[in-house]
Amino acid sequence: MSGLREERAFLSLGGNLGDPAQSMSAALHMLDESGSTRVVTVSSLHRTPPWGKVDQPDFLNVTAEVATTLAPLELLALCLEVERKLKRVRVERWGPRLIDIDVLLLGNSNVSDVGLEIPHPRMLDRAFVMVPLAEIAPDLVLVGRTAAQWAADLDSAGIEKLDSGRDWWREPGDNQQ
Repeated sequence: MSGLREERAFLSLGGNLGDPAQSMSAALHMLDESGSTRVVTVSSLHRTPPWGKVDQPDFLNVTAEVATTLAPLELLALCLEVERKLKRVRVERWGPRLIDIDVLLLGNSNVSDVGLEIPHPRMLDRAFVMVPLAEIAPDLVLVGRTAAQWAADLDSAGIEKLDSGRDWWREPGDNQQ
């Protein structure tokens, strides 16, 4: 990615079918190996109750900070391509899924386009997004408050931080940056 300007972005990843940790790890590796996006840090795994449609298994959720040279719609396209490669099927909104990748923030971008809004319009209301985000970027300012402040004010009942550490997604022998 040398020569092009990198922007700091945050992604939310989750899933509740199959092996969500393995799916998220594979997604992070694909993003990291894309040539346009580099994974900077990833939160611990968090087990979270379903949201929206509650009659389904618990989710695993993480937030990742990435550095990317992509424009907002290009980053969305990369995320959707990764989901497709991992066999994501969109059946019902907020329903069970193998993998879900949402673009939360990309630099100072403000985007309102078909299929993409940045900042993500519902992230400040979702503990399953804000709790992992506050773990990796507690001082990140969003609408005048830090991620840690937003997370502290949300109902996080049922969210369990797993003892995974932040390198859970790396394979043994991966270069640690």
